Amino acid sequence: MTALELPATTGRERSRAYWALADCWNVTRRSLTHYQRQPLAIVWQLGFPIISVLLYGYVFGSAMKVPGGGDYREFLMPGMFATTMTLGFMNTAMAVVTDAGKGVIDRFRSMPMAPSAVTAGRGAADLVVASAELAILAATALAIGWRADGGPPAAVAAFGLLLLLRFSLIWVGVWIGLLVPNAESAGGLYAIAFPVTMISSAMVAPSLMPGWLGTVAAWNPVSSTVTAARQLFGNPVAGGGTWIEEHALLMALVWPLVITLVFLPLAVRRFQRLSR
Repeated sequence: MTALELPATTGRERSRAYWALADCWNVTRRSLTHYQRQPLAIVWQLGFPIISVLLYGYVFGSAMKVPGGGDYREFLMPGMFATTMTLGFMNTAMAVVTDAGKGVIDRFRSMPMAPSAVTAGRGAADLVVASAELAILAATALAIGWRADGGPPAAVAAFGLLLLLRFSLIWVGVWIGLLVPNAESAGGLYAIAFPVTMISSAMVAPSLMPGWLGTVAAWNPVSSTVTAARQLFGNPVAGGGTWIEEHALLMALVWPLVITLVFLPLAVRRFQRLSR
């Protein structure tokens, strides 16, 4: 009896997996269609990092020093890459809360679709957009003279770590978007997101900050990704010799994993609770 029932059970499981992937793809395609029809949305999202590159690299760059020596623009660019990936989770939150406000989430809830497809589809779409943003920002960096001196394989690994950070923060954005009541509340969270990127090694080495603030910046997950990317790109690192800075490559993998393990279940659970 067990042998006869096993193929039927396996078939049902495969059917669920197939429809979950199909639902995920439909949500992903819907999200990407918005960017296709409104390409200025990506341009707007890239406005802050590009302007920051010009301000920090050219206006303030001559006054900025890298501990241990090195060109500040070479030091800055990996930090700007990570800043763009980090602040992107707020775009995710805005998109989710906008859909909720327009009743799109309620419509998804009323349809016979996999509950995980909404969060997974949103995450997949945002990762595609993040890849495009990173490519455009890298092209901008090359245009102003930045170079990845660590070699092509190391550069690919660095960009992979940056996308891994973005992937983990997508679930933070989805969870916040399902949690806050409206777009205005989500927009107000930039006041929290902005210091997260500034109190890190993205713009300034933690060793140049006051003692306690430098410790906070060094243990910021963004700093681990920034330091690891600088090492792989062959850019100035300016580490302070602390444990977290010496093991930046390891922590650039550990931090995103921890964030994902915490917030992905929270995002899925939050969506499931909306259905009750």
